[in-house]
Amino acid sequence: MNILIINAGSSSLKYQLMDPDTGVVSAKGLCERIGIDGRLNHSANGKKVVKDIPMPTHSEAITATLNILVDPVDGVIKSTDEIDAVGHRVLHGGMEFFASCIIDDAVIAAIEKCIPLGPLHNPANLMGIRACQAVMPTTPQVAVFDTAFHMTMPPKAYRYAIPTEYYKNDSIRRYGFHGTSHKYVTKRAIELMGTKDIKIVNCHLGNGSSLSAVKDGKCQDTSMGLTPLAGVPMGTRSGDLDAAVVQFIMNKYGMSADECLNMLNKKSGVLAVSGVSSDFRDIEENANAGNADCELALEKFAYEVRKYIGSYAAALGGLDVLVFTAGVGENSATMRARICQDLEYLGVKIDAEKNNTRGKEAIISADDSKVTVWVIPTNEELMIAQDTAELVKAAN
Repeated sequence: MNILIINAGSSSLKYQLMDPDTGVVSAKGLCERIGIDGRLNHSANGKKVVKDIPMPTHSEAITATLNILVDPVDGVIKSTDEIDAVGHRVLHGGMEFFASCIIDDAVIAAIEKCIPLGPLHNPANLMGIRACQAVMPTTPQVAVFDTAFHMTMPPKAYRYAIPTEYYKNDSIRRYGFHGTSHKYVTKRAIELMGTKDIKIVNCHLGNGSSLSAVKDGKCQDTSMGLTPLAGVPMGTRSGDLDAAVVQFIMNKYGMSADECLNMLNKKSGVLAVSGVSSDFRDIEENANAGNADCELALEKFAYEVRKYIGSYAAALGGLDVLVFTAGVGENSATMRARICQDLEYLGVKIDAEKNNTRGKEAIISADDSKVTVWVIPTNEELMIAQDTAELVKAAN
């Protein structure tokens, strides 16, 4: 089975052609500079191809993608008829979607309804969907929502302590993001542990970071909120913040709400604390060279992640498995060690030698650790492909 995975941005479109049963990716690429001049970056058959192709809209980007997939030289299939379905990553499903679903007119209308909650991403996701529908009208399309995995949270976790009218009228609540990643590593942790009856804390750590508390395979709480700004400090995002800080800064510096939120989203986080970079590798290098601000940025990040782990263990009533995933979680042994430091009271004890691993599935906890600590590389694209295949097969 061939699933085409589409992740559309405002001026870009990422794609992969994948077999959901094996996880084998036969081709992948990026259409960028959509609406400007257009460029296709394509990888398949062990080689990379870059082509400048006019892409006034996402429709031309989809056409360029399909053309190169069937190209006699650079392609991997003979006909687009070999594409069994298309899986679209959609950022925000709001309170409309609790799971992935086959796209029809009603689904498109519901995604449009969620635009106020995802004003930057949902319109771009819709452009990708409509472009595929125009070029591949008979091919099943599936929407996979970044928020869906977290929709099993109970009201005590997702409701904000603000007047109920804002929840009822405007759907303001905690949603959470990175849901496809959290779903994948949860599924994998359950497979690896051989039971669903476990309490898991997932740490998706990278330039964007979020944690989730999972019991019996279902999300009970997550660190991001109405938007991806909440939670732990990230590459450029502030994370949790006293709302009055926003008012103070706006009043003192004459900022608009949009300007202040732009600062909190794009100029804060470890970039702001370190004063050097939003890339943890750069920060670690400078910290090792004696930069105190970079050391503080690393300490701050580890401290905030550790606090969330402790709070989620309390929320779950215990902890059986701790999972590290995403760029920092999978690749930084030093950050994993910083985070797990002083968590022995929870039963978390990592083995320094086992922890010396990068980008591969591994247990890094000590033999006498009560909590099993895993590094599980995430695979959001595989999760999208599997969700898509499952829905399409069920519909036939």
